[in-house]
Amino acid sequence: MSILSQKTLNNPFSFKGVGLHNGKVSNVNVLPSTPNAGITLKRTDIDKNNIIVPSMFNVSEANFCTTVSNEYGVKVSTIEHLMAALFIKGIDNAIIEINGDEVPILDGSSIEFIKKIEKAGIKETNAPIKIIKINKLVEIKDGSKKMSILPSKINLELDFEINFNNPLINKQRNKINVYEDDLSEIINSRTFCLFEDVEKLKKMNLAQGGSLDNAIVVKGNKVLNDGGLRNKKEFVNHKILDCLGDLFLTGYKIIGKIKSVQGGHKLTNQLLRKVFSNKENYSLIEIKDNKVPNELIKTQFLKSIA
Repeated sequence: MSILSQKTLNNPFSFKGVGLHNGKVSNVNVLPSTPNAGITLKRTDIDKNNIIVPSMFNVSEANFCTTVSNEYGVKVSTIEHLMAALFIKGIDNAIIEINGDEVPILDGSSIEFIKKIEKAGIKETNAPIKIIKINKLVEIKDGSKKMSILPSKINLELDFEINFNNPLINKQRNKINVYEDDLSEIINSRTFCLFEDVEKLKKMNLAQGGSLDNAIVVKGNKVLNDGGLRNKKEFVNHKILDCLGDLFLTGYKIIGKIKSVQGGHKLTNQLLRKVFSNKENYSLIEIKDNKVPNELIKTQFLKSIA
C-alpha cells in the first residue's frame, strides 16, 4: 500500500451506544468516501440541512467535548475519539452517518473504533496525500493554561502536561512522537473525572450517560473502576488522544511540535484557529508523482505513517 496515497475504508462499519453527555443511544455507520472529500458527518435523523463538516472553524462548543455545527445549527458532539481513531489509522476520507447529536462514548477511549477500522480494512486511492507543515511559532495563553505549536522538520511531536488538585492524578506529563512511537497506550486511555465533579456535571445536563463502563472516576487517591488504570499515565494520555482527534479537524496530517500545559479541547481549537488565520504560519503540501519536497519527509515522516 502506497504511503503517498489518500486512504478510505475498504468496507463500511457500524456501532451503537450511549452518548456520554446526552445519555441517549445513537446508531452510527462509517462509510467509504471519495478522494479529497475529507471526513463528513451526516445526521440521518434529520431530513435536510443535515451535513456537517468537522473542521476547526465549525467547532461550536469545546468545554467538555468537541461539538461541531453547520450554518443551520445542526450539531454532533463528542467527535474527538472517533476522529482520533481515523487520524491514527490514516483514513483521509469517510462519511459518518449518525441518527443523533452525540457520537457514542463506547468504553471512553478510541480502542473500539480502531478495532472496527482495522476489521473494515483500509483502501488506497489514486489521489496524493496532503500534509500541513508549520512554519512559525504560534501560541495561546489563558491564565495558567497555555499551548503552542512550532516548526518540526519531519514529525508531529506532542508534549502534554496536566495538573489536577487530586492526590492520585496530581501532575502528569508525557511526550510522544505521533508518527514513530507505539500509540497503543494513547489509543486505550479513557476519559476521566473526579468523583466530586459528577453531580456538578449532571446538574449542568452533562455526563447523563457516564458510568464506570465508559469513564475513569477518581475519588481521593483511589480509582473506582474495577481493574484500575490501563496504563500509568492514562490521565495525560487521554488528553493527548483528545488532542489528536481535535487536530484532525484541520483535515490533514501535521508536521510540527505542540506543547500544552493544562490544555484541552478549547485551547486546541483556539490554537488551530490562530494558526490558520495567517497563511505565513503554515504550508499545505500536496505530494504528487511519488515526489516529495523534502527528503527527510520522504524517508522518515512518510515511512512512519505507512
